Amino acid sequence: MFVIRSINRKDGSMEFHQLRYVLAVAETSSFTRAAERCLVVQSALSHQIARLERELGARLFERTSRRVRLTPAGVAFLPAARQCLDAAERAAAEVAAAVGEVRGRVTVGLIPTVAAVDIPATLCAFRERYPHVRVRLRGGGSDELVEHVKQGVIDIAFVGLPGGVQPKGVDVHELARDRLVAVIAPDHPLAREPAVDLHRLAAEVFVDFPAGSAGRAQTDQAFSAANLVRDVAFEVTAADLMAELVAAGLGVAMLPSAYVPWLSGVSTVEVADAPARVEYLVWSRLGRTPAVEAFLAVLKIPTGSPIGPASRSGVEGLRANS
Repeated sequence: MFVIRSINRKDGSMEFHQLRYVLAVAETSSFTRAAERCLVVQSALSHQIARLERELGARLFERTSRRVRLTPAGVAFLPAARQCLDAAERAAAEVAAAVGEVRGRVTVGLIPTVAAVDIPATLCAFRERYPHVRVRLRGGGSDELVEHVKQGVIDIAFVGLPGGVQPKGVDVHELARDRLVAVIAPDHPLAREPAVDLHRLAAEVFVDFPAGSAGRAQTDQAFSAANLVRDVAFEVTAADLMAELVAAGLGVAMLPSAYVPWLSGVSTVEVADAPARVEYLVWSRLGRTPAVEAFLAVLKIPTGSPIGPASRSGVEGLRANS
């Protein structure tokens, strides 16, 4: 309601679907992909956004042949538009909950190397108990996902961070602790070794996540702390592609030991001085919808004490039953 009052409109008839279209374009940086997400033709989406811009008296997007990005007015409009839509969805969900039914949506963010929870098994259990909730899955890096939770773009995220680092500005639940192992081609000379150390690995060419990402920070910090320099020849964003490059003999990698069994065509070697890695589940501090509460309940996540080691019975049960 605050959003509508705060915009100087000529007719006062802003429509929710216009706000949804703006958010979709902002999140996808594409009118085409936004139309696909919203299940409308692109011309209709473009027409509604142009109509909204005329009524607001400001352009929300800069459009070129190569990209779409928010204008300063668009940046200012986006948070309030998201709050307005969230409030409407929350109101509908609360009414449904009051009559004993959980409805609405939950947007879940995932890093590529989730290992503490079997995501398909979790979604099956959630779908069985709450068939009227729509689930959106969004991939990304840990830092990006935490920021999106804080901004309200996503509701819940599974992230992984170096040992000793906790997500800030969100509610946090620790899922599992792990150590990284060396991932190598089956015919690599190191495959015959029972274990290696970082000094030995520093002589190898590496395949890793992009510089600056949380996944990359785990290995960068470990080698830096040991005063070692390594050669990262290939940067990729997906762990399965990383494994394919390793299997082809293009380099070695370091990944969480609990995740590696999901990969094929590679071997692993223990690393004596391997860096630690912690998986967390994070969600917003601004309040939880009935759908988010339901998702946390399926995972058996206690919400009274956000920070601290997980009671892993629910998580392990979902993994064991998969």
